[in-house]
Amino acid sequence: MTPSPRSGSSSGQNQPRGGNPRSGGPRSGAPKPGGKFGGPKGGTTAGANKFGARAAARSGSGTRKPSQPGARPFKNDQYGRNLGPVKNRPTEQNRRPERTTDDVDIHNADGVRLQKVMAMAGVASRRLCEDMILEGRVQVDGVTVTQLGLRVDPEAVEIAVDGMTIQTDESLIYMVFNKPKGVVSTMDDPEGRPCISDFLKKRQTRERLFHVGRLDTNTEGLLLLTNDGELANRLSHPKYGVQKTYLVQVRGPMAHGVGAQLKDGVELEDGWAKVDSFRLVDSTPGHVLAEVVLHSGKNRIVRRMFEAVGYPVERLVRVKFGPIALGDQRQGSIRILGRHEVGHLLAEVGM
Repeated sequence: MTPSPRSGSSSGQNQPRGGNPRSGGPRSGAPKPGGKFGGPKGGTTAGANKFGARAAARSGSGTRKPSQPGARPFKNDQYGRNLGPVKNRPTEQNRRPERTTDDVDIHNADGVRLQKVMAMAGVASRRLCEDMILEGRVQVDGVTVTQLGLRVDPEAVEIAVDGMTIQTDESLIYMVFNKPKGVVSTMDDPEGRPCISDFLKKRQTRERLFHVGRLDTNTEGLLLLTNDGELANRLSHPKYGVQKTYLVQVRGPMAHGVGAQLKDGVELEDGWAKVDSFRLVDSTPGHVLAEVVLHSGKNRIVRRMFEAVGYPVERLVRVKFGPIALGDQRQGSIRILGRHEVGHLLAEVGM
């Protein structure tokens, strides 16, 4: 009698491929274990294809153990391929600053808590300032502070957050004056012409103020006023190359290549001069408005350069000095610079 396929006979003539379902073998047409690509999921099986088997034999299943004590573990991908050692990336917690309060004593028992000084300077709330300290983002006189409880004298130390100095001395003044045309860039004028002090009377300030970056009488725009002598000197010194931005109105149309000529440089009576950048902003019938950026502080430099290329200036306005912009500030008005603006200004000249 011919054995039935269901009788479990060892004969394979009528046995379904893959084994008898009732005897525990896989059903005919069932997918092979290991997923779409046949790779082993829990180890090598008889149904794994040759790619999964080779990968498993080559790298082993799971995470490979390091060959030496203390070596970094190796990682495999989902197909068993070796991805190399796992990298230990540095975190903020395991980065040690070069100098901390453990190395240098900068604590002043009679001073004010550091986080309070930062909050009063407008950096952030006191709680956020505490987080900045714990994260190692705050330096006092170049020493990184990582613990709370430090007291300092705000007028005797330099505090920096993320490398930027914050202003803590309340006696220092930083202001922006939008100078109108016809005002002399001095505190007094023997000829009786309008000057800067005429716009300061209402503030009744007795501080000795310096105007940074002189503007001629017919030039309008941004003029910095401060009693910080060191900052005023650095902003004016050519060594630091602080850029100034001007809007220049001339008669148009303007010939092609004038901007390139100004960037290449023009010869003046006191030497060569050039602008850092030039672009056309607007054009109306008979007039052209251009923006130029330069770091030279020579007297009437913009007017002389445009005259040298055949376009005398009709109107000149300085709209930016370093990181400080005039924005929509009303002409003739004076505003106090914000703490962050002062910080950017100090950073511009390395203070």
